[in-house]
Amino acid sequence: MTSAEKHGRVASGLSELGLEPVRHERIAERVYDRLFHSIVTGKLQPQARLPSELDLARFFGVSRPVVRQALDALRDAGLVESVRGSGTYVRAETSPMPVVPLARSSEALRHFSQGLELRLVIEPESAYLAASRRNAAHLDRMNAMQKAFEQAAARGDVAHPFDFGFHEAIAEAASNPRIVQVIKSLEYDLSHAVSLWRHLASRKGSDGLQSALTEHRVILSAIRAGDGEAARSAMRVHLEHAHARFLAVKPGRMK
Repeated sequence: MTSAEKHGRVASGLSELGLEPVRHERIAERVYDRLFHSIVTGKLQPQARLPSELDLARFFGVSRPVVRQALDALRDAGLVESVRGSGTYVRAETSPMPVVPLARSSEALRHFSQGLELRLVIEPESAYLAASRRNAAHLDRMNAMQKAFEQAAARGDVAHPFDFGFHEAIAEAASNPRIVQVIKSLEYDLSHAVSLWRHLASRKGSDGLQSALTEHRVILSAIRAGDGEAARSAMRVHLEHAHARFLAVKPGRMK
């Protein structure tokens, strides 16, 4: 057996376990997410100098090329600028509508919207199944994700990984690996949509984040009670509201 054949068999075996390669772009997107959030929430003030590429790479535990890719995306979004021989700085005046890497076109926004529509098809049934199949470990994970989501939101930190983790925990409680795979396949796209929505919503004084937290509590309560119909209904309401919140702040609708 050749080396290529062995590699193929190993890759095939890992795929069967539901594992996927970690793309270089995805790592850069996660670094971008953290820096994006710090800038748009004011933790990194206008004209603040960012740490060096080397320091950022050490902090995030990634390579310098990954950091460079994230910084390039921030420059393209009009959030930072580089000064030769000095470093990278948060722009004094950011662009009217900072964007995330996958949200630079109406086509990309449709892509996000389609992802939410797919979740509307799958997740209400996932919640219904979770209500009858969940065990103590599943409930502990849902509780942990919800608590972490609430705490991150209260601090003004990046919260959407815990938001999505809550939904993933429900999919796991449904005890259907295919449902989990579909939910996981949407995580990276939707994390960018959420980043964009939260930034735009903050400019309009939206209380959508608190609404999302409240909706999560209703879903969790129904699953904990073993009420499949209530869990299905609560999940559908939550996703419909999430869809409406996202569409309500699309760039074309900003004043």
